[in-house]
Amino acid sequence: MKAINNYIIVDKIKIEPKKVAGLIMTEEIDEDNRYIRAKIISTGNFVEGLQDGDIIYYDKHAGHGIQWKDTLYQVIRDRDIVLVE
Repeated sequence: MKAINNYIIVDKIKIEPKKVAGLIMTEEIDEDNRYIRAKIISTGNFVEGLQDGDIIYYDKHAGHGIQWKDTLYQVIRDRDIVLVE
């Protein structure tokens, strides 16, 4: 699977549940966080400054899902990325 143009294929990184005052906070409860952490699987030929394997944060409303070999990936545009680790 290879991204083209300015698209990027990413795999979301699951956040471990954390405890706050004895309560377990899950991903669904963390609605204040606008950005999702992900690992880049493939970058398109027009994407500059990013490489496969980079860890990024992108807007949670960006892109769409795609199923490939029993795994759900997200397809986003390069402009949706807000930072690279």
